[in-house]
Parts: sequence; C-alpha cells; structure tokens
Amino acid sequence: MFRLFKLLLSAATLTGILALPVSNAAESPDPVLRQRLHEAMLDSTSFPNEFAAQVWLTDMAIRLGNQVADPRERVAILKRVHQEASRVELPPEMVLAVIDIESAFDAYAVSVAGAQGLMQVMPFWLDEIGRPGDRLIEVSTNLRMGCTILKYYFDMENGDWTRALARYNGSLGSRKYPEKVLNRLRSRWFQQ
Repeated sequence: MFRLFKLLLSAATLTGILALPVSNAAESPDPVLRQRLHEAMLDSTSFPNEFAAQVWLTDMAIRLGNQVADPRERVAILKRVHQEASRVELPPEMVLAVIDIESAFDAYAVSVAGAQGLMQVMPFWLDEIGRPGDRLIEVSTNLRMGCTILKYYFDMENGDWTRALARYNGSLGSRKYPEKVLNRLRSRWFQQ
C-alpha cells in the first residue's frame, strides 16, 4: 500500500495541476455517484493487525496535534478516516490532507456554499440517496460520503489526483486547491 501511495503521489506531481468542477446543487447529480453513495451508506470495517493500527494512529495523532484537542476524539477521527479510506481503497493520508484543507478538522464547519463537516460534503446528496435524516456533521456519515465522492472522482480521472481533487472541490480552471492539498499531503501527512 505504501508503494502504491508513493506511486500515486508521484503521478499527481508529474501530471501538473488542472481543475474540474465538483457537483453542485445547480447541476444534475451524477446517477452513478448517487448509487455509489447510497451503497456506501449501507456498508461498514481496516488495519491488518493491532500493531499496524498502533503505529499509524500514533504517528497520525502526533501530526494532527492540537487541531483536535481531545485525544479520544482525535483517535476516533483517525480510526474512522482509516476505515473509510481503506473501504474505498484511497490512501488515508490523502483523506487527511483533504480534511486539513477543507475544514481544518472542524466537524461542524459549514462553507459559504453550504458544504458541511470534515470533508465539506454538499447536503443535497443526502436527499439524492434517500437519507435526508442523516447529518453531515456526524463524523462517520461525513467521512463515508466524502471518501466515496473522492474515490469516484479519482476513478473518473483514471488515477489523476490533480484532476480528482479539482473535481472534488469544484475548482475548474484553477490550480490552487489541488496544489494546496498535495502540498499539505507532502508537508504534513506523508513525511518520510
């Protein structure tokens, strides 16, 4: 998995940064993504063993630092990030970089566009998948949906992180967001 992640990071660096839009409420939601989100909300599991969990969680908790003050909450978020990223076969460190840029780990964050939670998911998706009662400020719901959406765009862009991140953010034509995430990934979440 480490080799795969390094390969993906290298590919993102080599491809340059292009931007494509993420779905917004004004567009017609993609029916394939709608179906993936619906299925994701029904699914649920991550580390190969306890030692691997302890090593990764300890390392990431140190990197997360004071952004999440409560150590129990910090570990709970990290466990859930690892679980949801692994479920859709994304590097958990990339998800952490996205969260860092999107919400600075504030589960109650709401953007000017109305996106909510850690990964800043647009609330119209809850209606689209028939789950209007779910709350995007709940870490588990937000990460499940955010990781599913990010993976969908990653697959759509044939493994091009630059384009996938731009789609996720809705920043067509701008290099700013993908660069921010990839720089944060390199400087904070994927240090060697």
